[in-house]
Amino acid sequence: MSERESMPYDVVIVGGGPAGLSAAIRLKQINPETTVCILEKGSEIGAHILSGAVFDPKAIDELLPEWKEQGCPMAEVPVTENHHWVLSRGGHMAIPHLLTPGWMHNKGTYTGSLGNLCRWLGTQAENLGVEIFPGFPAAEILYNDDGSVKGVATGDMGVARDGSHKPDYMPGMELHAKYTLFAEGARGHLTKQLKSKYDLERDCQPQVYGIGMKELWDIDPANHKPGKVIHTQGWPLSESESWGGGFLYHQANGQVALGFVVALDYTNPHVFPFEEFQRWKQHPEIRKILEGGKRVSYGARAINEGGWQSVPKLAFPGGALIGCSAGFVNVPRIKGSHTAMKSGMLAAESISAALASGRGHDELADYQANLNESWIATELKMVKNAQPAVAKYGETYGTVFAGIDMWMRTLKIGLPIEMKHHADNESLVRKDLYQPINYPKPDGVISFDRLSSVFLSNTNHEEDQPCHLQLKDPEVPITVNLALYDAPETRYCPAGVYEIVGKDEGQPRLQINAQNCVHCKTCDIKDPTQNINWVTPEGGGGPNYPNM
Repeated sequence: MSERESMPYDVVIVGGGPAGLSAAIRLKQINPETTVCILEKGSEIGAHILSGAVFDPKAIDELLPEWKEQGCPMAEVPVTENHHWVLSRGGHMAIPHLLTPGWMHNKGTYTGSLGNLCRWLGTQAENLGVEIFPGFPAAEILYNDDGSVKGVATGDMGVARDGSHKPDYMPGMELHAKYTLFAEGARGHLTKQLKSKYDLERDCQPQVYGIGMKELWDIDPANHKPGKVIHTQGWPLSESESWGGGFLYHQANGQVALGFVVALDYTNPHVFPFEEFQRWKQHPEIRKILEGGKRVSYGARAINEGGWQSVPKLAFPGGALIGCSAGFVNVPRIKGSHTAMKSGMLAAESISAALASGRGHDELADYQANLNESWIATELKMVKNAQPAVAKYGETYGTVFAGIDMWMRTLKIGLPIEMKHHADNESLVRKDLYQPINYPKPDGVISFDRLSSVFLSNTNHEEDQPCHLQLKDPEVPITVNLALYDAPETRYCPAGVYEIVGKDEGQPRLQINAQNCVHCKTCDIKDPTQNINWVTPEGGGGPNYPNM
């Protein structure tokens, strides 16, 4: 076995998203001598970043007060109109602003590409001396003898599917740090290991998720209104006893970003989230915005939806969780970038103080304490019952209950309850208890199939490499998933990775098309028996999102 080389740093950050970049920038602002590196599994900063996005500038105002004057692309389009619609099959009802608390109205926010914001933040970080290594995923956690985190190792390159070394084989690199921050995003594969090793979820509710799918469209200039923001709920998910909603944001350069989120606690195994998204686009109010336009990009990513009660213990010996690795998304606002950034800044401040006092590899208890006293906690506590209310009582009654709860908390009355979550993989029921759903064929104009969509995500993986979608038991997909639930992985995956072949010959088996994987993590979350384990593929693989 080849010996791995090692590089020492004060701080290693796993993930170049909003949280990781904000942590790196804050570390360098406090002490320019701090050595900091970021590992990013995408081919460049922003390649794997996917969000709506309507952006609350609260955190960036604190981090880089002159961001608008410094040419940050997110400053280009302020939100000018905010609409929330409840859809029926052919119509819609607008929810008046008076019915929702003021902080739901998107005043002072911006709409644009979160990927491009991260590219800009990456430049700011590099200008401060942060070392960024795109295309190098953290594949393994390293530990000291006392059980504290020592750092991480990047994945080996040039390994064939059978495990042998190809001519271009290169062993991974070890990066050692006094503190390691994990900013992997929702359902990070190393974060899963840390939660288990240090029992970080002992005192919180299970994290729950939605699958978010997004497209960018160039639309008819006559239909474009820069800064107009639309959110929807109701149809078509109301027909399948599932829930979630759509968004459509008028952004720069004549484009709209639109997408659809399906909560992954759905019970009907026949639900097909991608097809629900395609149906949603055919709603008359959405279709009339898109007609005459052209789809230019597609992507998908799981979203944390658990809120405050699902935030795990954040610190452990030698490291901490930041951003969506911990789960700071405000579900009713459909925003998490500002809270992710602030969590990275708070962790950086705790680390800077620790390094200044000569510490290392210990537990950053003050990070947890400071976050609990921050505006992140204040904001998330305000909405902590919204997601579980809709999950428990359904979209209509649950939305009403959630609205009352949020208003009471806004008025500082507060209901003395904290609703609970149930893990998404536990919710599916047997296939015979629901009728199959007959989804319409795509028209190739407004609605499309998965494979043509994945093509627009620029997804690519080195074909001859070990499969990064690992089955703990290769029999389960047929004996359990197909037998009981009609192979739900063939539907909940938004990229067509999973396919049942040989069914007509009476010898069905699961085929995994790992080349298609957009790294959304839905399979890792929703598989009923948790038989699928997502691990990082070779560096630089996956989607390459432009402008998303």
